[in-house]
Amino acid sequence: MSEIPAKATESEDPSDGAMAGSAGGGAADGAPSGDAMWQSSPPGSMYDYIKVASFSIGPDGHVDQWSLRAERLFGIPAERAVGMDPIEAFVDPDLREHGQRKMAEILDGREWTGVVPFRIPDDEDGRRGEEGLAEVYVMPTTTVEGDRAAVCTVVDVRTLRRIETDLAASQAIFGQSPFGFLLIDTDLKVRRANERFASIFGGSPDDHRGRGVHDYLPRGEAERVTATLRRVLENGQSITDMHVSGFVPGTDGRRHWSVNLYRVHSGSGRTIGIAWLGTDITARRDAAREAAAARRNLALLNEAGARIGNSLDLETTARELLDVVVPGFCDLATVDLYQGLLVGDETPPGLADGSAELRRVAFASAVSGAPFGGTGAHVELGAVLRYPFNSPRADALRTARPTTVPGEDGGLVQTTLAVPMVAQDTVVGLAQFARTKGSEPFGQRDRDLAVELAARAAVCIDNARLYRREHERALILQRSLLPPGDPEASGLDIACRYLPGSAATGRPSEVGGDWFDVIELPGHRTALVVGDVMGRGLRAAVAMGELRTAVRTLALLDLEPAEVLSQLDEIARGLGAPGGVQQATRAARRPREADLSEVYLATCIYAVYDAVTRRCTFANAGHLPPVLVEPGESALMLDVPPGMPLGVGGEPFEEVEVELPEGALLALYTDGLVESRDHPLDEGLQAFVGALTDPSRPLEDVCDHILNTLGSHHGEDDIALLMARVQGLPAESVGDWALPREPRSVGRAREYARAQLTAWDLEPLIDTTELLVSELVTNALRYGEGEIRLRLLLDRTLVCEVWDSGLVQPRRRRARDTDEGGRGLQLVGLLSAAWGSRRTPRGKTVWFELPLPDGENDLIDPAEALLSLF
Repeated sequence: MSEIPAKATESEDPSDGAMAGSAGGGAADGAPSGDAMWQSSPPGSMYDYIKVASFSIGPDGHVDQWSLRAERLFGIPAERAVGMDPIEAFVDPDLREHGQRKMAEILDGREWTGVVPFRIPDDEDGRRGEEGLAEVYVMPTTTVEGDRAAVCTVVDVRTLRRIETDLAASQAIFGQSPFGFLLIDTDLKVRRANERFASIFGGSPDDHRGRGVHDYLPRGEAERVTATLRRVLENGQSITDMHVSGFVPGTDGRRHWSVNLYRVHSGSGRTIGIAWLGTDITARRDAAREAAAARRNLALLNEAGARIGNSLDLETTARELLDVVVPGFCDLATVDLYQGLLVGDETPPGLADGSAELRRVAFASAVSGAPFGGTGAHVELGAVLRYPFNSPRADALRTARPTTVPGEDGGLVQTTLAVPMVAQDTVVGLAQFARTKGSEPFGQRDRDLAVELAARAAVCIDNARLYRREHERALILQRSLLPPGDPEASGLDIACRYLPGSAATGRPSEVGGDWFDVIELPGHRTALVVGDVMGRGLRAAVAMGELRTAVRTLALLDLEPAEVLSQLDEIARGLGAPGGVQQATRAARRPREADLSEVYLATCIYAVYDAVTRRCTFANAGHLPPVLVEPGESALMLDVPPGMPLGVGGEPFEEVEVELPEGALLALYTDGLVESRDHPLDEGLQAFVGALTDPSRPLEDVCDHILNTLGSHHGEDDIALLMARVQGLPAESVGDWALPREPRSVGRAREYARAQLTAWDLEPLIDTTELLVSELVTNALRYGEGEIRLRLLLDRTLVCEVWDSGLVQPRRRRARDTDEGGRGLQLVGLLSAAWGSRRTPRGKTVWFELPLPDGENDLIDPAEALLSLF
């Protein structure tokens, strides 16, 4: 037997590992150091993969050794194969002659290789053997005795073809892949790289052999990837879509890849290394980031629309902007507004040196203790900042274009966007958005978003500015229309309170249309008025002013309370329409259906108190009832028919006359005192009535007590409170006489007046009073009707009244030189402080008023007054 076949036979049991080991495969698998020629190869060598079999042929041409791999390939055990003629056993009969010649040539010392069809011999049961195709390599040899023999190496052609197909497919996938493909060995070194990978990182595929991940990635990223590669080698779990970032030689900017990793094995399962399949996702990542940024920006804009502008306060609106952008958009942000705009100026004031002066109204930071001042120093809220003419921020304000400011504040801030806040072509301030070190720099999309956010906030801030200006003007108008100081009235002690909605609740509120008034009427009578225009703002305040003026005008005509409200109702119906009071005046002349879209509705209660009779006449237009507290009694709400609000029209107003005892307390008020969102009206009214427990206290204290007691009932509406304590005119201050319709009554009237003035120690007024009384009584005799009455009233002034039943009102005219009469009323107007006439239920009253002598007033001499008329 030959020596070599014997060795081959030993090495093939069980896996032909010695033949693989001689090829040097063991060194790559981490075998112990030594002579690689004699290191054993583990299962999974190339020979095992291609399933090489071997047998030897002796000098007689028969098989004398048969390997275990040959048994598996041909399916014939060694005891059967040894001694067989391989040509006779395996070759088809038609090819046996040719095979015999080739075998003779081989035994004659010639090598041969080729593809030989073979057929496994029939088994003992007569079943035909399997046919196949083998690639055979025959090597001549000699035995120890010098006889010629041969060693045959056989490979199943089907296995070779499969290997060829696998190699071709592998080459196609590996070499033609559009993705970067690496085969990394167990030492984490590149064993093979494809063309795509080489085209990205430079050089040829062979130039990358032996490199590691540290040659391609930054240190931190390389260490992370290395740890992942080791885990894949250890547990065999594949990794999909692992994101890796680094830099490509010769390019700027960081690149991003999506990497798939899986462990690679040989045909027998031996670990060869790791396959690395990477694809560049930089563009996809950028697109995803752009999409995410777009979604974020859209969300910010949506949030800005919902949160900015909910308040009409400048500072609150600025803070709402910063609440939206920090920290979602930037790390630090401020809002600075022009000083002039904050006080209501239309345009920003220009400084002589071209610099911009603004006041900081809002600041927000997501960085603890960050002093973002925009000037490199900490800036407190409310501080005034001056940006020099040549500074980027002043340039942004001047050009109305955003600008980027490099890092500030001791290196904390990386970039700042200074964005002018523009509303209606007017720059109202500057919004600054800053990102700190380590944050992503602002891009163009961020710049556009900042401009949009600043513009939205600017519109809201401008609206708040305009509202503040309107609110202040409305307050000025409203306060200017309220009675100045403490009103005075004959026979009444009066105290009043007016609180705007903001003062009542502590929160900003629009100006309302509440008002009150105290109007002195002839005959020591007083009109008490409280009203409330429905609605808010400047227009409501203007409507309130017009109604108050109309009330005063109608009151001085000395109309009855119901008639005053009827005329006021016609005026209110035209206040909301174009033309204002003029149209309202026309409306009063021609009844028409009310168009509620063109009117301001208002409620009003109008009361006239007579200090002589202590009787008060009420008329109500949809207002809350007055409250009366009589001495020693509980407070009660007077039953005054409410009527319809002013501006509705179509319904008459009723009057109620009530006698008020001395010391009684009367309260008129608006609904802001007793009504709120948290308390029903009935509860507020009961609380108000319950608070009037001690009417004997000073009126100022009573007012304060009511406001403090009803503090929880205050709503956002204005509050008007008018309180009056009855102090009737004493009987000794009234002189009242009836005069018959005869000429002698003129003289009697003078006598009564002289006697009464003497009793009152008013001798300086006797001559003037006698003259004027005789003129009025004479006119009553000449032009009036029925009984004549004379009444003198003494309070803060002296009032003289002459009544008769006639309806013709006296009219003052200028008498000609030739006229015998017509100078009486001229004389009355010349000598009195005031005079007039009014209708009464039983006729008319003509009256005049004289100031009381105090040593300072110079009384007009009646004789000089008479001479001046001629």
